[in-house]
Amino acid sequence: MSQSELVSIETFVNRLDAELASSVLAASGIDAVVSPDDAGGGYAGVIAFGVRLLVRAEDAERAKALLSETAELDPEE
Repeated sequence: MSQSELVSIETFVNRLDAELASSVLAASGIDAVVSPDDAGGGYAGVIAFGVRLLVRAEDAERAKALLSETAELDPEE
């Protein structure tokens, strides 16, 4: 990922959901970083404040829109 300001576009309850969202963005050409609150992996089973999904500031609106569209397709929601 190039040097650019990263912004959080969504916070997930677990890392799996964040990784899936990251994959959706990657398939559309948007780089994303999954940032869990797990003490650098030291407490992998404990996510106190959620798992943030970060993207470049210039990609934030498009990324939010893609995730919103994807959520609308999810029959479980």
